Amino acid sequence: MNRRRTGARILRAFLPGAAGAVSAADVARAQEAPDIGQIAELIQWGGVTASIPVLFLAFFSIRVVEGFGNRLGERFTGHRPTIQKVQTSIRFLVYLVTLLIVASLSIRLDSTALTVIGGALAFAFGFALRDLVASVIAGVTIMFDRPFQVGDRVSYGGEYGDITKIGLRSVRMNTLDHNVITIPNNRIFTDVPASGNYGLLEMQVPMDFYVGADQDVEKAIEIVREACLTSPYVFLEHPVPVLVKQEILQDYFAIHLKARPYVFDCRYEKPFETDVHLRVLEAFRQHSIEAPAVLLRRGADVRERRAREDPRA
Repeated sequence: MNRRRTGARILRAFLPGAAGAVSAADVARAQEAPDIGQIAELIQWGGVTASIPVLFLAFFSIRVVEGFGNRLGERFTGHRPTIQKVQTSIRFLVYLVTLLIVASLSIRLDSTALTVIGGALAFAFGFALRDLVASVIAGVTIMFDRPFQVGDRVSYGGEYGDITKIGLRSVRMNTLDHNVITIPNNRIFTDVPASGNYGLLEMQVPMDFYVGADQDVEKAIEIVREACLTSPYVFLEHPVPVLVKQEILQDYFAIHLKARPYVFDCRYEKPFETDVHLRVLEAFRQHSIEAPAVLLRRGADVRERRAREDPRA
């Protein structure tokens, strides 16, 4: 009897605690689970159905604008860039108006909906603008640190050309192929820009020449220096050093001549380079100064001729 009474007392003491634990677990699950009903209440299903014709109308409008703009561009070729700009602006406006109409028809705009939409937009804008913020910070860094200036001929972001504009978000460059490219400023944190003239007009233009190992190197140096000094593009206030070293190229010896002249305006870098190379090639031909590849072929011909004349060799 006493054992039964003791068990009943323990059971009565345990039951309220167990019931409280089960109730707390239910409350926690209720707080963690998303309220699908509240989310569904934000959607106006009749408006979703009404938005379908709006989407079809927007798609049709964009196709009409693109077709009409393309025909105008083909007819008025001289105004094609302007027509394409207007076409792009109209297309963006159609996208924006369609989005606003669909949102107003499909979503019930009360305080809860505005809170959810505001939070989603804040997250989306923050995620999308992180690169923009990094580019702006890098733009301020470029303004103060000045690794290059407008007008410099620069190797930057994997491209090579003249800097035409430095903005807070990006740098605009005109490449040697006359392509205008835009490089985000945040590339300054990962790339190493190299400026050839850094605010000046003149710029050094290194040029490489190769001659055979048994050629007249002194004469070759004289020819290269004279070609640089007599070019109409040379900047004569700087000397024209010609550096010499021996190299092994594809298993044969070669003499490497590197000239370091200056061009008077960095815009004429490639014409200067072309003019000097043409002068050097012509002078090498006149003085029978041969390149390493020609020397290698002649050596092979000599060995083959000797082998034919003397089989024991």
